[in-house]
Amino acid sequence: MSQQHPDRSTASRPARPDASMSLLTNAMDHSLDDGYAQAAARRGVEGRSGMPRTVRAKLGLAAGLVLAALVVTVGAAQARVSAPELAKERQELISRIDDGDKRADSLQRSVNSLRKDVEAKQRKALEKHGGNEAEVVGLLSGSLPVHGPGVKLVVDDAEDTQDTDSGGPRQGSGFSDNGRVRDRDLQRVVNGLWESGAEAVSVNGQRLTALSAIRAAGDAILVDNKPLVPPYTLLAVGPGQKLSTAFQDSADGQYLQVLEENYGVRTSISTQDDVRLPAAPSLIVRTAEPVQTGEGSRS
Repeated sequence: MSQQHPDRSTASRPARPDASMSLLTNAMDHSLDDGYAQAAARRGVEGRSGMPRTVRAKLGLAAGLVLAALVVTVGAAQARVSAPELAKERQELISRIDDGDKRADSLQRSVNSLRKDVEAKQRKALEKHGGNEAEVVGLLSGSLPVHGPGVKLVVDDAEDTQDTDSGGPRQGSGFSDNGRVRDRDLQRVVNGLWESGAEAVSVNGQRLTALSAIRAAGDAILVDNKPLVPPYTLLAVGPGQKLSTAFQDSADGQYLQVLEENYGVRTSISTQDDVRLPAAPSLIVRTAEPVQTGEGSRS
């Protein structure tokens, strides 16, 4: 008996063109495993800690603000506590400085008073034992004030004290500013006044003696360790016009003129009818010899 094939109630689906590539198609359609996909979906809805992300961020920000406020509050409290102590220490330092200044001023007044007493006793001793030459010795040594005709010489820095490369008496000296008066310039001017016939010389009221020193400390000029500032006013007691002419014709006067012409150093010289110079301060007697009086020679 023949067996008949059953009739199919539904028609078969048409074959897909990529049916032969089913493995590649499945890999592309299902690139992520179903378990991983479900886990990622749960994390997206609940989050790792089970808390919505916005709430967690707000709590973190609030905690940071509370911590910052706590730090600022503690710092302010410490500053408020330490402020009175710092103010007290500062006031104590100011008081100590004021007391030190007062003591220094008092000691300086005592030194000045003692110095005047010593100078007066030196002058009296010089007058007593110096004989007829006492006044001359006092004038030459600078221990006595002096006045008389003379000259007034003013030396000042140039208005524009920029560097120059021109030659002259300062070439190769290493000075950074050729328009400023230096200690060696002042030395030459003073020596030129002495050589021209000056009997006594002062610089800015500072009496010069045989022991005086003119040197530099940085940009400042020191005369007997006392700083001077320009303009430098030199007063010299001597034969007026003759002293002025002799100085301007001397080598040191020509040196000063070169500084004026090449570097702009400002100078002026004039004769004076009456020049007054003070005594040299704190003149120290370094060596002394006893004076042979009549009584001493008989013994």
